[in-house]
Amino acid sequence: MSKGQIVLLFLLSVVLGLAAVFFAKKWMDGQVQPQVEVEVVEREPVVVAAQEIQPGTILTNQHLTIKLLEKDWRSEDQYISEEDLVGQIADTLILANEIITKPRIALPGEGSTLAALIPDNKRAVTIRVNDVIGVAGFLLPGNKVDVLNTVKLGRNSANTSTILRDIRVLAVDQTAKTDDNKPVIVRAVTLEVSPTEAEKLMTAQSKGDIQLALRNPHDDYKPVAKKRYVAPSVTIIKGTESSKIRVSN
Repeated sequence: MSKGQIVLLFLLSVVLGLAAVFFAKKWMDGQVQPQVEVEVVEREPVVVAAQEIQPGTILTNQHLTIKLLEKDWRSEDQYISEEDLVGQIADTLILANEIITKPRIALPGEGSTLAALIPDNKRAVTIRVNDVIGVAGFLLPGNKVDVLNTVKLGRNSANTSTILRDIRVLAVDQTAKTDDNKPVIVRAVTLEVSPTEAEKLMTAQSKGDIQLALRNPHDDYKPVAKKRYVAPSVTIIKGTESSKIRVSN
């Protein structure tokens, strides 16, 4: 065999080897090609807060927006339409982008905005005030006040006592929420009190004048428990018998 034939056979074997490798790789790539599965996620609309909503706010379209939520995350207490919420009253603080649920909204029949702000076991009592009693107009919803009662004892004498402490102001006149800090002269102030405190307030108002004292919002009032007076006892011994009696003032 000549030298040229040997070179030709060598080149032919190289070409055939490369061709075999190419087709083998192409076949293997076709066998291991991954199959992509597309997962279909079903979504439904829900109503979320477009901005932070304070308690007692009457909801409008500006407070609300619609976002899509996975169907598996949906619950029965969520709203799907803005129209179901327009005109309703926020019962608690709702943060921006928070899904609005039924427990966040005042129940039907709770009445106006003020009624939705009254906590359980509390009452809203309104008293008539003037520019002095209303702390010169600096009284705003959410402030805390002490209630003072002045009773005239005679022509030239009077006694003033604090009958209620750390009482929250629910509304001034007909305003239950305001972002304005300017002083405004009001004619009535609505206070948040317990039933017992409401009775004490009305009794005090009938006895004399009422004055409101504005408290520092950072002043944490803690009622001091009254100590019960226990009269001392004396042991009396008569012969073989002894007895204890309490000494009264």
